[in-house]
Amino acid sequence: MLRFEVSVEDLLRSRFALSPAMDLCLLLRSLAGQNRPLPRAWATRLLPAFARLRRETELDAALALHTPQSGPNFVAPPPRGLNQTWADDLAMIRATPLEAARHEIATNATGPTAHDPRIRAVLDSTDAVSRIADAMDQAWHELLATDWPQLRAICERDVVHRVGVIGEHGWATTIESLHPSIAWQAGGIEIGHFPQVGTVRLAGDGLLLIPSVFVANIAAHLEDPWPRTLIYPARGTAALWGQQESLPRPDALTALVGRARARLLLALDAPASTSHLARSLAMAPGAVGDHLAILRGAGLLVRARSGRSVLYRRTPLGEALVAGSG
Repeated sequence: MLRFEVSVEDLLRSRFALSPAMDLCLLLRSLAGQNRPLPRAWATRLLPAFARLRRETELDAALALHTPQSGPNFVAPPPRGLNQTWADDLAMIRATPLEAARHEIATNATGPTAHDPRIRAVLDSTDAVSRIADAMDQAWHELLATDWPQLRAICERDVVHRVGVIGEHGWATTIESLHPSIAWQAGGIEIGHFPQVGTVRLAGDGLLLIPSVFVANIAAHLEDPWPRTLIYPARGTAALWGQQESLPRPDALTALVGRARARLLLALDAPASTSHLARSLAMAPGAVGDHLAILRGAGLLVRARSGRSVLYRRTPLGEALVAGSG
């Protein structure tokens, strides 16, 4: 069991962030068979391009640095916040000093693939950082960039939901809601069935919390240069992984309000903005706005401003309608 000792000051300094680079690494590991298998539709669509990238780029050198439990920090640097983009991550990867990269390569490239002469030549080269960065950039654009706006919207909605839980129920409830293996015990966070065992003291620095669409369970960063970090499965990824039971059957709801409005009502299991809904459901923002206005006029939704965003949520009538459609 892993335990984080957490003070009130730690909670006040805890924050959320997104990490495109980390999700890219998790996707690559899944495609390489080092992580949980992707859904069949995703694998069928992505594996041919993945195989070609392994032949035509230095992607195998990046993959040689990963194990099912870990990977080097320089290919997935700590994100700065919720606005992190792949361009931000790529710039940080390219800025890695060669000596720092070589230290991580020596630590992580210990598997059999790292002894392949073609891969070893890349890892030992003076331009290893730029060659690995180029391969990852191409992998991003060919394997993940098209889907990222929708996947990012899932992560952003997760954060909106967690912040709402913090405001209504507090940090302890929020932390426990991240995953069934997490418990709040005696002023600390305990994670059962975790590969690492021990106690981590945050010393007033807080936790970095990162929702991910590809992580299977709870993952953690416990050493510099990362802050102490928990990576958890984002809400709303059930459909991605073929777990359809999390959403009610929309047939009756569709017959009553129409397919598009039924999709929006079902998607609002957590508050969301027009732009989040448009990205996550792959709908035009104007159409989403029109449908939301109609649902709001019917008393099924309300809206409220949160910072720069206007968030929609279901009313009790909307909740009852969705519940009755299951």
